Order: sequence, then structure tokens, then C-alpha cells
Amino acid sequence: MVDNVIWGLHMGRHHGLKPVEQGYVAIGWHEMGDLSAIPPNREAFKARIAATFPKKKPGAIPGDAGVLYRFSVEMKPGDIIVYPSKIDRQIYIGRVDGPYLFGPVGDEYPHRRKVKWLKGLPRASFTQTALHEIGSAITLFKVTTHADEFLAALAGSAPSTVAVEDDEGAEEVSQQVEESTEDFVIKRLKNGLSPYDFEKFVAHLMTAMGYHARVTQQSGDGGVDIIAHRDELGFEPPIIKVQCKQMLGSHGLPEVQQLNGLLEKDENGLFVTLGSFTAQARAFERTKPNLRLLDGPALIETIYAHYHKFEPRYQVLLPLKRTYVPAPVGGGS
Repeated sequence: MVDNVIWGLHMGRHHGLKPVEQGYVAIGWHEMGDLSAIPPNREAFKARIAATFPKKKPGAIPGDAGVLYRFSVEMKPGDIIVYPSKIDRQIYIGRVDGPYLFGPVGDEYPHRRKVKWLKGLPRASFTQTALHEIGSAITLFKVTTHADEFLAALAGSAPSTVAVEDDEGAEEVSQQVEESTEDFVIKRLKNGLSPYDFEKFVAHLMTAMGYHARVTQQSGDGGVDIIAHRDELGFEPPIIKVQCKQMLGSHGLPEVQQLNGLLEKDENGLFVTLGSFTAQARAFERTKPNLRLLDGPALIETIYAHYHKFEPRYQVLLPLKRTYVPAPVGGGS
């Protein structure tokens, strides 16, 4: 029996990691103004939505009004927040740390709550059904079916067909299929390979990309796991030194600087991980034209692009096939 109210909340990639770094959650609908000025009942919220967005479909009004009502009225300090971040593929769990706040004026996402973030865990730490529940099409919703799993994760003991009614629903189906596939790939690369075999997989991926790549010795490599180059003998620059980390966490500036320190003139550096990189590490990358950081999502995109060239053993490790999912009218592929 779960006593805590547990909320799942989605925020887009445009937020970056600022909500986690600065301790808050935020939602849009800035045209609505200060929600605390609306009488605290659902009918009043519906009326304000209808007046503010006269072109909105009537069927969408109750859903939007419900999100805003839950966020500003129902949510209480002490409630639990589960936030699946699309930026670094982490699931952040925190506790609501204050009342509803409005502002700053002019912000596209002015409706906020302070949150004390307690833990961040990779998506691969949770069961697929739990990930499906927090993949809800709604911005804010109650987590019920897998509430115990998220509370267990907070305590340190986490376990390792959608109806389509309109274009927005179709887009959500596409997103859920995409995220489920990404979770599958990350879990297979994490649990199906030893760290050394992961290095060999990355070397094979680079071979599929047109490079000649060899894995260095398992010890004494000075932090360089793979040497890659365009010509067969490895005489022609540029030489690429690759560091591989089969980790799901976030890598910081010191690790990235260490790889950069191993690069000589006319050499490039590539840091490959299943996890993510901190903002400081990304900022350092932008100052180094010969350095690239490949995180989990970017690694998956690279795998998709070159999967057809994989040897059978790696296609067995990652049994994928091309499929089609619904897309909103006028949307991209």
C-alpha cells in the first residue's frame, strides 16, 4: 500500500537539465497567467482554458484543465515527483518542496514548483512496464500501478498498445516505441557484454562507419581503448583515440580532460558512453574541435544508421528490424 502521492511529470528537451540543477519543475500554458487567481475547482479551470484558447478542440479542454488544476491545487509539499529526463535518459525522483509559484513574467514555462531532487537513476534500472507507465501522454499524472517500484528505487532497491484518437496520440505512440527500443538497446549493451566486449563492439561500429579500428590491450592502455584511422596501416592522419565507458551515469569534466590530455598533434579524441555528460563536460567539448562526446542517445542513433553493416553476432546481440509507427499529420519521419 503506497501512502505517498506520486506524480509523473514530463518536461521537454528544451528545459535541459536546469530543473534538476536548480531544483524545480515547470509546465507551460503561460497564456493562462497566475493559476492561483482561478477559483480552485475544475470547472473554473475549464472555463479559463476555453476563454484563453477559443480555437482549442472541446475534447482537449478537460485534459489541459486537469493538468493545470493538479499542478497548482492538488499537488502538495511532500508529494513525490518522478521526472523522466529526455536529455540524459535518467529517471529523477524528488519531493515537492513548496507551494505553486507563478513567474517570472514572460517565461514560457512560468508555472513552477520547488523540488528537492533525491535520486537520479538510469532508465535501465526500471522494468519496462514501469517505464511505460511514466511514458503517459499527459504532462502531469498520478503514478499508481508501479508506485511501489519507484518508492523502492528511492530507498535504494529498484529492480533492474496505446489507443490513437488524434495526431497528438499518434505522436505519443511513436515516442513510446522509440523510447522502448532505446531502453532495449542500452540494456543489451550494458548487460549482454563485458566491458572489454563493449570496447570491441564500439570498434566494430567504427568499422561499419568506414574506419579501421583496433582495440588496445586490456591493461596499460593509458585510458585509450580503441585506435581508429582511415587507412589500413594507420599511417595517415587523423588518428582517433577512443575511450569507452560502459556506464549509465554522467561523466564529468575531469574524465573528458583526461582523454584530451592524451591527444597529440593531428589526433582526435572520441569518448563513448551508455550514459551522459555534464554541462561542464559539454562546454569543454565545444572549445575543442578535435574532441567528440558520444552519449547513449547519440550512440543509439549511430547504431541505427549502420546496423545493416553489422556482423551477424552483433545483430543477434541487438535483434532489431525496421518498422513503421504512426506520425502526426504534417510531422517528420
